[in-house]
Amino acid sequence: MKNTIIFLLFSFLLLGCSEGGPVCYYLDATTGDDANSGLSPDKAWKTFANLEDVKLQPGEKVLLKRGEIFTGELEVSGQGTPENRIYVDAYGEGEQKPCIVGYDTSMYAARIYNSDYVTFQNLEIVNTGKEPLPYRSGLKVESTDYGVSRHIVVNNVTVRDVNGSLVKEKGGGCGIYIVNGGKEKVSVFDGLTIENCHILRCTRNAMIWAGYSSRQNWHPSKHTVIRGNLIEEVPGDGIVPIGCDSTLIEYNVMRNCPDVLPETEAAAGIWPWSCDNTLVQFNEVSDHKAPWDAQGFDSDWNCTGTVIQYNYSHDNYGGLVLVCNDGGADQSFNAGNLGTMVRYNISIGDGVRPKPTRAGMFSPAIHLAGPVKDSHITRNIIHVNRKPVMDIDRTMITLDSWGGYPDSTFISENVFYTPESSRFNLTESTHNFFDGNYYLGKFEKLPEDSKLHQTADYYQQEVLAKDENGYKGLALLMDTVEVAGSKGVFVNKEAIEEFFSQLRK
Repeated sequence: MKNTIIFLLFSFLLLGCSEGGPVCYYLDATTGDDANSGLSPDKAWKTFANLEDVKLQPGEKVLLKRGEIFTGELEVSGQGTPENRIYVDAYGEGEQKPCIVGYDTSMYAARIYNSDYVTFQNLEIVNTGKEPLPYRSGLKVESTDYGVSRHIVVNNVTVRDVNGSLVKEKGGGCGIYIVNGGKEKVSVFDGLTIENCHILRCTRNAMIWAGYSSRQNWHPSKHTVIRGNLIEEVPGDGIVPIGCDSTLIEYNVMRNCPDVLPETEAAAGIWPWSCDNTLVQFNEVSDHKAPWDAQGFDSDWNCTGTVIQYNYSHDNYGGLVLVCNDGGADQSFNAGNLGTMVRYNISIGDGVRPKPTRAGMFSPAIHLAGPVKDSHITRNIIHVNRKPVMDIDRTMITLDSWGGYPDSTFISENVFYTPESSRFNLTESTHNFFDGNYYLGKFEKLPEDSKLHQTADYYQQEVLAKDENGYKGLALLMDTVEVAGSKGVFVNKEAIEEFFSQLRK
């Protein structure tokens, strides 16, 4: 059956490139020859050299043979249409993806540049130089002095072993780098989609943007979708949109993060910066080990309307979530952090940082820092387990300063469970409203909450009776779903909402 599917796929590709139809350019690193026409599998090119002079037209395809290794930098530029997209894809038998390997000094191994309606899929990218290079990436998606780059799709691409810098201030490095800007013409993306990709062993980050971040000159990319991607063995930031509006980030997994960042470095799993209306839902982040932060999720500064919901965070050095705003940033640049919503998330065994940060043993389950406003923390399950080291931070919530303090924070109907003494550190934050939360376990002192609950028979029966650590009982609120050839664990919307309904009875 599998061979039949492969044959049909190969036949479809050939059919799409029949005489009189769209042009297809074939590449075969073993039997190809750059003196060939490149217009059929038996006349394939050997390298990317001839593509440098090709301006791809609607419906055209660039096809790399499966199982082959191509050394160099693949440049893609073209204007497809909604009816006739441009494809960069694989052809031939077998399951092994064509692999593009950058040169020792390559800043990227593949680039999609100033394009519309391009689908880049079913390929593997490696960019490991002899020495780490700041800003090195595997795949670069770029729109510069172009205008609006529409509906680029990156699908089922493996990006691995990118050797960038570990230091953020020096430029870092990443698997997929999305860049927009330019001096002559405002350039943004509309409808960029990255899905079903596997990002493995990339330094420092997995997927990060560089766009218009200042509110003085803010031109957001819109309608970005980041879905179904698997991120493994990446030590820094996972998914970080910058200068975007209405971004959807869902069903992604980040796990097995190595503890290799310098002690100066802060990083987290999934978070927007300088973005509006970001929706982060149904993701799983675990094993983050950054020296500072290391939360599963973050609503960062210069953002409004961030929603973080139905996510699963577990076994991270940091907690479930950070909500922050740099109060010292110029107001002409920074819109602050307004209206963050954190709801229906599950955190199990987070906050297990085993060594001091720059602020000592610091790893609260929820951290609000700086003058964030109108933040809503609602119906989350924070299941803090026993800590492996005596002096680990056991704080449930910290609201502290970063050029100012949080104001108007609404914390309602959450489950806070801890088997060891915990506390709420509100420092000088103002207008905090705790309402109807469940404080289960040991706490030094509870915040003012007129509707508080200190027992919950339903939680005891459904969760603690099955496993004090919460993994077995809370697993009933989650689904296991295939993600980029592996498995991810995601919160089930109906199950967790029903759980809170039963809890309140």
